[in-house]
Amino acid sequence: MKITVVGAGAVGATVADNIARKELCQELVLVDIKEGIAEGKAMDMMQTATLLGSDTKIIGSTNDYSKTQGSHVAVITSGIPRKPGMTREELISTNAGIVKTVTENLLKHSPDVIIVVISNPMDTMTYLALKSSGIPKNRIIGMGGILDSSRFKYYLSGALKCSPSDLHAVVIGGHGDTTMIPLTRLAFLNSHAVSHLLPADQLKQIAADTMVGGATLTKLIGTSAWYAPGAAGAALVESIVRDEKKVYPCCVALEGEYGQSDICLGVPVVIGKNGWEKIIDYKLNAEEQEAFNKSADAVRSMNEVLNTLTV
Repeated sequence: MKITVVGAGAVGATVADNIARKELCQELVLVDIKEGIAEGKAMDMMQTATLLGSDTKIIGSTNDYSKTQGSHVAVITSGIPRKPGMTREELISTNAGIVKTVTENLLKHSPDVIIVVISNPMDTMTYLALKSSGIPKNRIIGMGGILDSSRFKYYLSGALKCSPSDLHAVVIGGHGDTTMIPLTRLAFLNSHAVSHLLPADQLKQIAADTMVGGATLTKLIGTSAWYAPGAAGAALVESIVRDEKKVYPCCVALEGEYGQSDICLGVPVVIGKNGWEKIIDYKLNAEEQEAFNKSADAVRSMNEVLNTLTV
């Protein structure tokens, strides 16, 4: 099996490193537009093989998509990263052209590929990849909700002084500071509702911290995060190639589910060998549904920017 990661920056390289360490494929292709970057990082990772016990062959390529021929899964991380003070909306004009071109090049050489989108603004880039490619909707998946949910569990585990692995906590909606929805009502520590373990005002603060989790890291380190996004991308790929049927919150095309249509937005889905295979209905209450609708409105307004661009 072959997997491609497009974009050899911090996020893309971390996705690739996690995929190689997990040995999710026999051959991993890392592609970047900047001369020598993908080749250098592929070589660096290959030189860890004897130390980590990995047999994955990693190939670097400077914009040569012929090397991606026959990929089963491709992860798109390319595009400019979000800088301090920059909103995801401001990324659209640059990253839309990049994502559209990358998608076309991937499909030219791997017409049956499943595409995972990490590039920001992720909801809009996922929608663009779907609309510009014309491939079945189950083969286009935005990663954002997996990362946001991991951050939600991080903040909850700190407050509860527990292992994050013992938590079930999900973030749905858009992958943005004002559009994501941490579902505090449906957060559990094993079988215990978190709402019974923490006061309402603390839960509200945890949700707020989760929503600005990405911006918090950008402010601290001066660029977008990469360790957790890379791990989240690899976890999604793992559920695809190993047909794990895991339920992850991912950005997928909605056609009436959760009351929305003609939009890609984060909802819980079953992830398996065919991409995303089923949307899970969490039966949102009135307050949660209202928040989801507002999130959809905000993402839809970003999507409308695509109509003003020539990509």
